[in-house]
Amino acid sequence: MRPELSSLIKLDQVSKHYYKPESEIELASLTRYEKVYTKIVETIDEGIAEAALDVAEQINRNVAEKGRCVIGFGSGRGALLVYDELVKLYFADKVSFANVVAFNLGEFGLGAIGSTEQSTLRRINEHLFNKVDIDPENIHTFDMQANKENVHRLCKLYETEIDEYGGLDLVICQLTKNGGLVFNEPGSASSSACRLVLLSNETRTRVAESYSCDDAPATAVTLGISDILSAHKVICVAWGENSADALYNTIEGTISDQSPASFLQLHHNVKMIVDLEAAHKLTRINFPWKVASCEWTSQLVRRAIVWLSRHTGKPILKLTNKDYNDNGLSELVTVFGSGYDVNIRIFNDLQHTITGWPGGKPNADDASRPERATPFPKRVLAFSPHPDDVVVSMGGTLRRLVQQGHDVHVAFQTSGDVAVADENLARMLMLHEKVTHRFSTNNNSFSKHFDALSQELKNKKSGDPDTPNMRYLKGMIFVCEGITSCMHMGVKQEQIYEMNMPFYENDAYGNGKVTQADIEQVKNLILKIQPHQIFFADDLNDPFDTHAKVAEAIVMALTELKHEPFMRDCRVWMYRGQWGAFSIDDIEMTVPMSPEEFSFKRDAILKHQSQIHDAPFRDPENGKLSWQRSIDRNKATADLYSDLGLASYEAMEAFVQYKLPQDEQ
Repeated sequence: MRPELSSLIKLDQVSKHYYKPESEIELASLTRYEKVYTKIVETIDEGIAEAALDVAEQINRNVAEKGRCVIGFGSGRGALLVYDELVKLYFADKVSFANVVAFNLGEFGLGAIGSTEQSTLRRINEHLFNKVDIDPENIHTFDMQANKENVHRLCKLYETEIDEYGGLDLVICQLTKNGGLVFNEPGSASSSACRLVLLSNETRTRVAESYSCDDAPATAVTLGISDILSAHKVICVAWGENSADALYNTIEGTISDQSPASFLQLHHNVKMIVDLEAAHKLTRINFPWKVASCEWTSQLVRRAIVWLSRHTGKPILKLTNKDYNDNGLSELVTVFGSGYDVNIRIFNDLQHTITGWPGGKPNADDASRPERATPFPKRVLAFSPHPDDVVVSMGGTLRRLVQQGHDVHVAFQTSGDVAVADENLARMLMLHEKVTHRFSTNNNSFSKHFDALSQELKNKKSGDPDTPNMRYLKGMIFVCEGITSCMHMGVKQEQIYEMNMPFYENDAYGNGKVTQADIEQVKNLILKIQPHQIFFADDLNDPFDTHAKVAEAIVMALTELKHEPFMRDCRVWMYRGQWGAFSIDDIEMTVPMSPEEFSFKRDAILKHQSQIHDAPFRDPENGKLSWQRSIDRNKATADLYSDLGLASYEAMEAFVQYKLPQDEQ
C-alpha cells in the first residue's frame, strides 16, 4: 500500500510532545485553549482507523446494554472514509450492524430527494450499508415526497421518529470548510431543528465537485444543531489544511452561529478526530510556546519571531528583550542570550531565502544561497498540473530561469479540459463555422465532425459529462493557451510537453485514481531530461484533487528514481499559488519581482483566455478566480517580508525544497 501523500510531503516536523503528551497533566496544559476534546493524529489513515474503532466500540457497548444502537450518519467525504474502515472491521468480525438503527443526517432538498445521482443516502449505502449486515428496515431517511407545502410537517415527523427510538446514541459527521455540520451552514442557531435550508454558493460548489455535476441542488433537508447536540455522543472528523480555519473556530473560537460547529462546545461528550494538517492552526501546534516549554527547532524559532514581529507591529531588528518577555518568549532570550541575537539570526535566515537567481548564481559563493552555483546552466523541468499552473504560480521564476540561460522544460500533466466552460467550446465551434463559410473548405469529413460536436453541445444537459470529442477540444483550447503563455515567458515550444496522464484522461470527469501507468509516465519524462532542478505543485487543496493526484505521481516517481546517478545532483522544489500559500516559516526560497516583471507575469496569465472570466473556480466570498488569488498571494508574500524589515519588492514567488525520503536502516 502506498504511503499517504500528506505523510510524504511534510513541510515541518511537529514534535509529538504537542499532540501525544506523556501524561494527563501535560495534556491539560497543552489544551488549555481548547474547548472540545480533540484527538490529533499524524495522518488521515490513522484518524480514520481511530474514528472507526470508536464507532465500533460504541455500537458494541450500546447493543450489549440495551439491544440496539441508534446512529445519525453524515455523508461528507471525511465521514465516508470512516465508513470504508468500518466495513473492514465488520469483515474482521469486530462489529455487527444487525442491531444498528440508522438515520440519515441530511439529504438534498426539494426536487432532489430520492435522486439516484445526487443523494447522500446513496453515498452512505455505497460505502457502508450495502456491504454490512444492517437490516434495510432500520435505515431511515427523509420522506421522498417532501414538497414546499409539507416539508415542515415531515421534518417534525422525522424528529419524532428519532425520539421514538430513544434519541440518537451517536452522531458521525464531518466538519465542513465553512464551519458547518451536515447542512447547518453559517447562520444556523443552536436551537435549529430539522428543516429545509437554502444552500450557499460555497456549499453548492462543494456538492458539484463531490458529485461531479454542473448544477447542484439549491436546497437540502437537514437535522438541526439542536438535534445533533441532543445525541449522547458526537464523533466529528476533519482532514486536511482546508479544514484548519474551521477547526480553530470550532475548538478555540467564540461560540457563534457564524461557525455552527462551535456549538459543539456546549456538548458534554464530543470527540473531534483530526490530522495534523487540519490541526495546524490550533495553539498547541501553531504557537506551542503559549502552552508549553518548547523544543526550539530552527523552523519554530523563525515562526515565533515572525509572530512576535507581526504581533508587536515591529520589524524584526527592532524587537527588544521586553517584547520577548511580555509575549511569552522569554525562553528564547535565555536560549540565545539576548533578543538581539535572536533577531539577527532570524533576519539573516529570512534574508538568505531571497534570490534573483533561482537556478543558482554562477561563480558566486553559494554557502548562504538557496540554490547551488553549479552546474550552470541547469536543465530544469517544471511540472504543471493544468496548463496554466506553472505560469500562474511560478511564472516570474520561470522567466528568470530562461533569461539566465537555463535549459527549461515544462510539462502539462493534464489538459485541464474540465476547467474549460461550454461557452468557450461553443465559441471555437462558431469560429470554425464562420471560417469554413468564408473559405469554403472542401474537407467535408472535418466539417461533419464539427457539425456533430455542435449538435452534441446543444443537446448536452446540466450534469451530463462531456463526450470524448468535447473533452479533447476543450483540452486543446486550454493547452494551446498554456503553450502561448509559456512561450511568452521564453520557453521553447518544442520543450513543452503534453503528458495527458491516464488517471485524468481515462475518467469521464478527470477524477480517476493514480496508477503505476501515471507514475511510469512521470519517470520516463524525468529520465529523458535528467534535470538538475524539478519544480512541482504542492497545492494539495485543489477542490478537484487534480493537484494532489499529479503530486502523488511525481512523489512516487521520484521515490523510485532516487538511486539514479543524476538524482544525486537534482534538487526538487515545490510551489503553491492557485489553491494556497506556504507559511513564511516553511519558505526556503523566494524569487522577487519588480513592478515590470510582475506586470509581465500578469500578461502571461491573461493568455489563458478560457480561465480569465468564466472558469468554474471562484472564491465564494469575494468572487475571485484562482489565478487572481495567486497573484494576490505573490503581493502578500512581498508585503510580509517588507513588514518584517527585509527588502521591499512588488511581489514574490515562494518555494519549499522537497527532500526525497531516505531508505530505512
